[in-house]
Amino acid sequence: MIQPVDVIGGSTRSIPGDELVSIDPAYPDRVLWSGSPVVGHIDEAVVAARAAFGEWASCSIEDRADFLRRWRDVTAAHVDEMADLIAREVGKTPAEARIEATALGGKVDLTLDAAVSGRIDDWTADAGPGREGRCRYRPHGVMAVIGPFNFPAHLPNGQFVPALLAGNTVVFKPSEYTPAVGQRIGELMLEAGLPPGVFNVVQAGPEGSRRLCTCDDVNGVLFTGSWAVGRSILEDNIDTPGRIVALELGGNNPAIVHADADVRQAVIECVRASFATTGQRCTCTRRIMVHQDVADSFLAAFCTAATTLQLGAHDDPAPAFMGPLISSDARARVLESQRQLVNAGGNVLVPAVETPREGWFLSAGVVEVDEFDMDHDEEIFGPLVQVCIVPNLDEAIEQARRTRYGLAASVFTRDRAVFDRCFAEIPTGCLNWNVGTAGASSRLPFGGVGQSGNHRPAAALAIDACAYPVASLLQEGPEIEPPAGMTWKDEWLSTA
Repeated sequence: MIQPVDVIGGSTRSIPGDELVSIDPAYPDRVLWSGSPVVGHIDEAVVAARAAFGEWASCSIEDRADFLRRWRDVTAAHVDEMADLIAREVGKTPAEARIEATALGGKVDLTLDAAVSGRIDDWTADAGPGREGRCRYRPHGVMAVIGPFNFPAHLPNGQFVPALLAGNTVVFKPSEYTPAVGQRIGELMLEAGLPPGVFNVVQAGPEGSRRLCTCDDVNGVLFTGSWAVGRSILEDNIDTPGRIVALELGGNNPAIVHADADVRQAVIECVRASFATTGQRCTCTRRIMVHQDVADSFLAAFCTAATTLQLGAHDDPAPAFMGPLISSDARARVLESQRQLVNAGGNVLVPAVETPREGWFLSAGVVEVDEFDMDHDEEIFGPLVQVCIVPNLDEAIEQARRTRYGLAASVFTRDRAVFDRCFAEIPTGCLNWNVGTAGASSRLPFGGVGQSGNHRPAAALAIDACAYPVASLLQEGPEIEPPAGMTWKDEWLSTA
């Protein structure tokens, strides 16, 4: 079992105990990590980050980029180890875990590309005769990064890398479900040789997270997780408008299968997007609106595919598409959602059921409903998708809009005009044409509207939330001459 530590000020601090326990969701009797968070470590980590901020922010962006290149190289050297840890702690398939581990270094290059493209470069403007206007960007200060369990390395990495490049220091609080991955990130940061205090890792439960997000010396909060927790963070910071809060939240994501869609393509993409990561992605397809003209063929193929998806543990010899859910509670919530849909009149086409093997495994489920409504606007974080049959595009768009979320949506059609209409009428941060909702390019912005985010997208635009603009009017030269016909009074000059 991993020996639990926090990483504070360039060194490790032991946190033995069993208040927080991480298990392998494929083998619940295997404890991977056990420790008792120390509340005082949160304050110490913030103090260390504050002490390191001045010197770090004073470095040139190229010097900071060199440190991040070291981080990239360290992660590349530990891909196998990190992939194995992600697979065991999250329950991911080996292939998906390796993709996540490999993406850590790639994010550095993508972030440097974004910086080079000028997103936080100084710029000037004509401010009148003899004056220059200049905009420069300043880091916020100490940034709290609160990580999720489903991508415990990739998603926080996508936040703290741009934060560090912009000149901020970081206190990273991993998910309570994935403390081992979070700790290893901190240990590898030590190996990368960042100056002490620039990057810190502390383990904490909900109260510890709240303490970190409301600490007086924290200047920003970068959070990935559920709407409920994101809302709580906003409420806790209502009186601190100067503290940047960037939220990457969940989604109840729709996919429209239009009458002219390539059914085979739509089925493949909808299956992939609905059940990737065992449905534990914020971009997973949760609701499908399929046109009545292609409903029979689509549903027959979609349900057949759902029943054939292979489940397996990270150490199974045969490759699998889905692993277990993160916990027994997570599995129970999905099953309860399925029961509620049935009680509301839903027709189970493919039941999501527990498997006889140990671990928190659950098969893919499909429920047909008559329509979607705001009363059942729930992000079901697991392998359960709802479908409804619609008579036309108008109804499909109306059904797609029946959500308070707005993270991702897909439209399957051969007609670009149909996609363009959906773009105009469906509020969402990501809208794909003939591509499933799950999965996004790091070269594009990533974020949502409504209960999916607060207009501070991550990925290619993550660095925008990591620095703020400072405008200056600049003038050099001799004393300013008074306007024609006027003189300066001595008392004015003395108080200037």
